[in-house]
Amino acid sequence: MKRVSLKDIARIAGVSPSTVSFVLNGKAKQMRISEALAGKIMEVAKKEGYHPNPVAVSLRTGKSQILGLIVETISGNFFASLARIIEDEAARFGYKVVYTSTENNRQKGKELIGMLSQRQVDGYIITPTPGMEQDVKELIADNKPVVLMDSYFPGLDVPHVLVNNYEGVMKGMEHVIEKGYRRIGFVTVDLELVQMEERLRAYHDSMQKHQLDVDSLVLSLRYDEEKEQGIQQITDFIKNTPDLEGVFFATNYLGLLGLESIHRLGLKLPDDLAMICFDDHDVFRLYPPGITCIRQPAEEIAKTALELLMDQLGKSNTMENTKIEVSPNLVVRGTTAYMPRVKNKQH
Repeated sequence: MKRVSLKDIARIAGVSPSTVSFVLNGKAKQMRISEALAGKIMEVAKKEGYHPNPVAVSLRTGKSQILGLIVETISGNFFASLARIIEDEAARFGYKVVYTSTENNRQKGKELIGMLSQRQVDGYIITPTPGMEQDVKELIADNKPVVLMDSYFPGLDVPHVLVNNYEGVMKGMEHVIEKGYRRIGFVTVDLELVQMEERLRAYHDSMQKHQLDVDSLVLSLRYDEEKEQGIQQITDFIKNTPDLEGVFFATNYLGLLGLESIHRLGLKLPDDLAMICFDDHDVFRLYPPGITCIRQPAEEIAKTALELLMDQLGKSNTMENTKIEVSPNLVVRGTTAYMPRVKNKQH
């Protein structure tokens, strides 16, 4: 079936192609085209099933009405939620979203930016990986609208939005310490990202505040560690740490590995060990007795990121602050529900 062209609409309506173009691009009043004629042209276009060629529109206007979204992973609950909300919000402004993931691989991130640039996306929302700072700098130098989400580069002046990671871990630590736990381990990942650094710093600060020893209580896994190896390292950490009363997992995927380790060791939550995790997961809600967690407000983060980008694209003017940290929520479930049965040490 032949695609209906602008010239076809002009021929049927008995007007010039330029008149049709002005009407379909919302410039009828500006070009002093009568409402009656504009209405006739719109009616013909609708009847004939005319749809503008997106490539032609992009070439003519320099705008694709497409946004590029680059996140850490497409498999995680948190990033999937962010993507869905951003896609819904972008549609309100007439944009579509191309969704990609880096798996925290800097080279892949660079290649994805190149691919999105070829697609002539109008703006970028990026969850940056370590080493992507130069790639983001180049986008800024090319005057491309960019928003960083879930992380940022401290030395780079780019709009960003993320959860207050320090506040989140402090909330969680205060909760478990208030419940009476003292020997609290911390399992994290070796990524040089500001959010991971802030989570570890909060753990140390909380333990220091309460004069608690942190010696041999921190385990750091490689991000690209094989799943089975990760489970084994956490298993060994729990088994070989004397008088361990609880574990704080710095990400939900580490928490899932931790559940496997705890199961293999035959331990019961919270009878034998307390557990808390940064970021929620469906499993944490369903796993008896429910895993206490720090929940990130995905909807607020996603909507804020989109608003920051729309501000740069001239579609909105609502954001006074462009460096935003939102507060997380402590969700208390069964794994920290009561005082530990082991005898607490005095520190």
